[in-house]
Amino acid sequence: MLRKLSMAVCLATTLTLSAHAADKQKLDERVNAASDVLHELMGTPDKGIPENVASKATCVIVVPGFKKGAFIVGAESGHGVATCRTSHGWSGPAFIRLSGASFGAQIGGQSTDLVLLAMSHDAASNLLHEKVKLGGDIGIAAGPVGREGQASTSGLANAGFLSYSRSKGIFAGVDLSGDVVNQNQADTETYYGKSATFESILHGNVPAPASASAFEHTVAQLFGSARTNHAGE
Repeated sequence: MLRKLSMAVCLATTLTLSAHAADKQKLDERVNAASDVLHELMGTPDKGIPENVASKATCVIVVPGFKKGAFIVGAESGHGVATCRTSHGWSGPAFIRLSGASFGAQIGGQSTDLVLLAMSHDAASNLLHEKVKLGGDIGIAAGPVGREGQASTSGLANAGFLSYSRSKGIFAGVDLSGDVVNQNQADTETYYGKSATFESILHGNVPAPASASAFEHTVAQLFGSARTNHAGE
């Protein structure tokens, strides 16, 4: 009887560890997908985020494969990762959900990649809260695109977040007013293998797993070099 009980415990432990490993792999894939989206931005400087905008970003959220479906009332949902500037570089990724609803005579659905930039310390602080309503708790606006967009940033001074979408390889500003950003604490804990607060991760106090290195490097390359190039602005 004791032997059977011991075998059952070992089997349950093995299954739990296998499930955890599978979940961690999915999260690694999400982080890598976010890195791929940012690589696309880096490869299209004339059609991506203007450097003077990137240089001022305090946090970056990437939602690969954000899904929109609509039949009169539309639903929007996606899972992504957030990272913020710290005194020693960019933080490891913290996991978020983005959700919302839209109304209108729409039928069909689409999937697109989203990039949101926090443009102020207040916006970054809001991101650390459990739940943030875009356009409510903090202002949001469709971000300017490409070199021509550099001159159009003065009217966006009051926007806490700027938002971008990518569909079929083309980046454009997108209005996400009314959508809600939530912390995904379960995914964050699975990824780091321990309980870690959103605040501690985004402040850079929790070392990221080695599997996040490509994402961290891409963020630093895109937003770090932009800050260097515009340090005097």
